[in-house]
Amino acid sequence: MTTARATTVLVTGGTGTLGTPTVNLLREAGHEVRVLSRSAGGTTPGVVTGDLTTGEGLREAFDGVEVVLHLATRGPRADVEMGSRLVTAARDARVGHVVFQSIVGVDRIPLGYYQAKVEVESILIASGLPHTILRATQFPQLVVGLFTAQRFSPVLLTPALEVQPIAVPDVAARLVEIVAAGPSGRVADIGGPERITGREAARAWARATGSRRPVARVRVPGKTFAAFAAGHHMVPGEPYGTGTYGQYLLARYGRGR
Repeated sequence: MTTARATTVLVTGGTGTLGTPTVNLLREAGHEVRVLSRSAGGTTPGVVTGDLTTGEGLREAFDGVEVVLHLATRGPRADVEMGSRLVTAARDARVGHVVFQSIVGVDRIPLGYYQAKVEVESILIASGLPHTILRATQFPQLVVGLFTAQRFSPVLLTPALEVQPIAVPDVAARLVEIVAAGPSGRVADIGGPERITGREAARAWARATGSRRPVARVRVPGKTFAAFAAGHHMVPGEPYGTGTYGQYLLARYGRGR
């Protein structure tokens, strides 16, 4: 992977599920990468200290940064506060490009976590900073988490809807492309290469883990479930990703779909 010009990139959430592969790919592309952390030390190279929840240390952490890639998340209220502080710090440091990773359907699904994402998007847009917003479908880790959380249930419950999980490496690669491309506003949403029903996802997980529990579909009342059931969390048209849910199961458990 190559870029037109190496840049200094500050990554929030740089040690998380998406942050770790993204940081690695950015460095492979020749960028100088700083990983923002609330505490110094650890084994991660390029760590700089700064706290988005309080603002402490941000001036120094943002100094000389050309691109900020915002991946950190800590819950609805904290996410909005962190987004606001990040925008202020980026403006003060005259950062030339802020990239924000969001989720498909956040403006159509009335879920508190999603509504916070929309608010951060709005803060970034209103700031006037050169920016790019990328929305992606959910990771397979989230789908699997729905089933692992039911370890004591005799029946494996699954929502009566479809999902379109996208592999983390696919999103990481797209973010590196965005850093290289420069500010582009709201870019096209990206989603995984297949749509599968919740029942298919549950049965695949059961096979991969050796579970013999029966699978039951459930419908949940309310506007949030209705929005998911309507498919607002998925991307129509050509899929972007190549990594499948079955490949994720195979890598994690040794058995795929």
